[in-house]
Amino acid sequence: MPHILAIDDDRTVLRLIEKAFEDSDFKLTTCSNAERGLPLLVDGEVDVCLLDIMLPEMNGLELARKIRSLDARLPVIFITSMDDSDTAIEAMKLGAYEFCTKPLDIQQVQDLTEKALEARRLMRSPVTFEQSSQMDVGDGDQLVGKSPSMVEVYKQIGRVAAQQVPVLIRGESGTGKELIARAIYQHSHRRDDCYLAVNCAALSETLLESELFGHEKGAFTGAERRHIGKFEQCNDGTIFLDEIGDMSPLLQSKTLRLLQEQKFERVGGTKTIETDTRLVSATNRDLEQMIEDNEFRLDVYHRINAFEIHLPPLRERGDDINLLVDHFLRMMSKKLGRSVDGISPEAMQLIHDYQWPGNVRELQSVVRRSILMATGPVIVPENLSAELSDSVSSVSSPGVSLNDSVTPTDSVESFVEERLTAGSTDIYAETLAMMEASLIQKILMQTSGNQSKAAELLGITRGSLRTKIRSLGIVIEQVVTSDA
Repeated sequence: MPHILAIDDDRTVLRLIEKAFEDSDFKLTTCSNAERGLPLLVDGEVDVCLLDIMLPEMNGLELARKIRSLDARLPVIFITSMDDSDTAIEAMKLGAYEFCTKPLDIQQVQDLTEKALEARRLMRSPVTFEQSSQMDVGDGDQLVGKSPSMVEVYKQIGRVAAQQVPVLIRGESGTGKELIARAIYQHSHRRDDCYLAVNCAALSETLLESELFGHEKGAFTGAERRHIGKFEQCNDGTIFLDEIGDMSPLLQSKTLRLLQEQKFERVGGTKTIETDTRLVSATNRDLEQMIEDNEFRLDVYHRINAFEIHLPPLRERGDDINLLVDHFLRMMSKKLGRSVDGISPEAMQLIHDYQWPGNVRELQSVVRRSILMATGPVIVPENLSAELSDSVSSVSSPGVSLNDSVTPTDSVESFVEERLTAGSTDIYAETLAMMEASLIQKILMQTSGNQSKAAELLGITRGSLRTKIRSLGIVIEQVVTSDA
């Protein structure tokens, strides 16, 4: 159970924090001074620390320095009554995850804490190399496979992890690029420092620039206080930029300068900030073609690509698929509380015959749903046919295939009823995915497959739309054809 430690000498603040997490699955400990909280920090029992800057005797900044020496990866969320103060900024430079101002907003405290817990999980959860189906399923994440192409990936991680050079990870969507980035971090000399991940395709240009480089108060509409960006926050650590091919030319230029000089300015600022951050990036796009089309800068490409790791698609990994199926069976059966420990030869043949456009992530979703659909200890073809009979891939993250998605005219109620009948334990995510897939397909029909027009109607960037199309397994040609 994640453990949150809140240290503040104001009882009202502590009561508000207790209220924020009273219905959560987190363990919360509150203290009125640093001396009482320090033993818990020394013992390594804390996952996130909410820390007031102005404390009696030992103040928050002094404690932050101690925390930094004990565990530089522990996310610290500072609490301050001084909006946009220099003290709060100094706290961020000490490696704080974020800071919030009094009076506290419960929703903000909850959101920041949940994000910090996820960052903590990514830094602490080990990425191991599982080459045998006999290995136990641990609490961390496994890179599974012993095919020659995956063994070469493991070798490349070993070669580059300890080197202070940027790494570019390339591969199709769902091949496990984020796991490779974490494995590089965990085997590097920076493994005891911060690791942060940013999806470049998930944010607009303005938001991504602020997320990476920070901004000054008043830099743009809504910038009510100074914000510290990930490059400044992750000083001495490692930052992972996923989908870097979706980064705009402006941000490519700022990133180039940072890689060349390790210097940058916040949005709306004039002060030059120095940082020592290792960059690991990933993309599933053809950067060489983008360079020819003037969509990606050649100089940036050479800077981020000091060392390249290529992840093979699942269809090229041979018998690794058997190891992956066995791994996901053990892992998902344990998580879902189901006694499903085998798969019939006929079902396995269906799996081998499928092309897996969503790769390992899609396979995980298929196994998860098949376990829920199984009526016995063995998965049979009937549990797989709905997902593998068409060329349309599964919805990767929530584990619902587009085959099973309802059309835009179907009701949410009927979909939820179907998932309840199927015994799903992830209905919220599945329903959101169904609605998102239906919406995007409808808009693509309306625009005859024109992604630029579709992105404009949806109010998102074209890069974000492409990412959603890939993750949802939408085949535009089929969507347009079905509308004809």
